Formats: sequence, C-alpha cells, structure tokens
Amino acid sequence: MPPAPSAAAVPDGFLWGVASSGFQVEGSSPDSNWSRYSASGRTDDPIGAAVDFRHRYREDIARAADLGVDVFRFSIEWARVQPGPDRWDESEFAYYDDVVAAIAEHGMRPMITLDHWVYPGWIADRGGWADPGTTGAWLANAERVVARYAGTGALWVTINEPTIYVQKELAFGGLTPADVPRMLDGLVAAHRGAYALIHRLDPGAKVTSNAAYIPGAQPYLDTLFLDRVRDSVDFVGVDYYYGVAPDNLTAVHAAFDDFAAVRPHPQGLYAALMDYARRYPGVPLYVVENGVPTADGAPRPDGWTRSRHLCEHVAALTRAIDDGAPVFGYNYWSLTDNYEWGSYTPRFGLYTVDARTDPDLVRRPTDGVDTYRAVVSDPHAGCHGPS
Repeated sequence: MPPAPSAAAVPDGFLWGVASSGFQVEGSSPDSNWSRYSASGRTDDPIGAAVDFRHRYREDIARAADLGVDVFRFSIEWARVQPGPDRWDESEFAYYDDVVAAIAEHGMRPMITLDHWVYPGWIADRGGWADPGTTGAWLANAERVVARYAGTGALWVTINEPTIYVQKELAFGGLTPADVPRMLDGLVAAHRGAYALIHRLDPGAKVTSNAAYIPGAQPYLDTLFLDRVRDSVDFVGVDYYYGVAPDNLTAVHAAFDDFAAVRPHPQGLYAALMDYARRYPGVPLYVVENGVPTADGAPRPDGWTRSRHLCEHVAALTRAIDDGAPVFGYNYWSLTDNYEWGSYTPRFGLYTVDARTDPDLVRRPTDGVDTYRAVVSDPHAGCHGPS
C-alpha cells in the first residue's frame, strides 16, 4: 500500500492538473522543425496522427474534468497559427479558441505553453535559433497569442525545459554546438520579452518557464537559463521524472531516453522542491510535469504501477510542503499517451493509446485514473487503498 499524502500539507487553493503539448498529441502536423525531424528517418516512429487531439480535444478535456482537476496544460503551436512569416491562420486560432472555451466550460483553467520545442518550417529555413531574428519573430507570435487569451485565467509557460530544448535541437541537427550560446541568449530574451508583454496584456497572470530537474546537475544547468531570468518568473515550474540514490543508479538510462528502464525515486521530488526552496527563497513552486512511462503499455519489470508512482510522488510533494517548500500546484504528465519526441514506445498517459496500431486511437484508462481522481478529491484518503 503506497503512503498517503498528508492532509495538512496541501494548502487551500492548491491546483491539481494534467499536462500535454500540442505537437505530441495533436496530429495533422503543419510544417515545423519537428515535423521535419519526424519525417527524416532519424526517429523510431514518424509522428503520423499522434493521438489526434486536434479533432478529439473535447473528449480529452472532458476526461480531464472527470478527474476533478483544476488545470489543463497545453501548448499553442506557433507553426500552426503562423504558417508563413506574413500569414496567420485564423481557422487554427479558432481551434485554440474552442480548446480554451472547452477548458473553461468544464470549470478548469488553462496553463498555456508558448513554446514546447516546436517552431515553424519557415523559421527552420532561416536557421532556427541560430538566426538572431528568431527572437523577434517568436515574440510577435507570443504577443498575438497572449492578447487573444488574456483574461482567461491562464497560467503562462513561456518556454518548456529550455536546456533540454537546446539538447534536442543539437541531437536532431537544428543547431550546431557553436550556436548553443546564441540559442540560449535568444531563449532568455524571448522569455524576458514574453514576461513583460504578458504582464502588460494580462495583468495579474502568473508566468514561468519550467525546468527539467536533473539531479546533481541542476544548479549548473540553471546558470544557463533560469538564473538569468529569475527576476522575470512569478513561480518556478519544476518537471521531475527521476532521481539518483546509492541504491538506485538506473537514472543512467535517462541519458539514452530509455525512461521506462529508470526506477522511480519519489524522494528525489522532495529533494528537488527543497533545493529550489533554498536557492529561490520566497518564489512559489509548481510541479508542471511528473509521471512514469511504460514501454508500449507493458507492465514495468520493476513492478511499479502508475497508481503507486502517483501516490508516492504526491506523498513526497506534501512532505516538501510540510517542510516549507511553497508549492501551489501539481500536473500529471500526461493525460494521454503521446509522441515522445521520436517514439511511441514510452507511454506516460493516464489513458493509454496505441498510436502505432490502433486506427481508432481508443483511450483506455490505466490504474492511475482512479487513483488520481481519488487524490484530487481527498489527498489524505486518496492513496489509502491498494494500488
């Protein structure tokens, strides 16, 4: 039986959520850096229809609402709404209008990511983030998006996991090693500009850029981006997937994107939150992503289930809150399985989808669905039952 979270630790107004990203779930992908990477033959799987969120968003948003969560995270894809340097697609903006409206209809608030590693093909043709003009083009798109969705109660994420963004661009050829400083400078400038325009256009909104927490290396990695924008974040977004301990060295598999071979380490979430509480005193924290994959939906060889993972990580989260970490929200990654940046093998979803072989893309609930619903309803009692 997994440990139960502490009832006293979850503060009033705590936000429970689910997370996704546009390119990974939408399908019907427009021309972008990642649609090109997917078609290049360098990935395990092409993107295909993904899980077709583009046409099934209403049913997936309803599934999230059925969990009782407060927040639905998604991204507005730059490549979709601006298919050319002087051309905006109002039909695609209308799609996102409907996504935001559906979230609100179900009593949730949007968490909108402006950049989840995808930029338009015409930006790629100009050199991507190696081109100094990319920051200005990025901000022009951001201003349109923010102006359109200001007043919706959105939490804003400017750039998803900036250091991993750079890593992926290097791995797939969108960037050369010599251009890394230029990309990092461009991302810092983009975030700062977005922070200013969000606070101008959507007063009172909270803004972050979520960091992929790498145990041991994070204080250094934060010097590359987060420390450079620490005066331009209203909270620190923390993405936590694995930790390192003397009796658990399986995190080495993460270096090869084999996350299903990494044994979960819930205590590492506690350590990550306490680390940020120490290094960023007084800055609120939000767990923007946390989850565990299976390989093609098969049971994990180490015996961990999604339910157990969820319970033990929520217990670590609430222990951090008890010990003074100012955490005000948690998102599970992800609502459904998705395209994990080149492969459909890692499956993180509360609802599993066989994107490779099921033409109907049926959403099948995992054991995490009932557990998360119970946790959201009553964090203290939600994990007392068997998992």
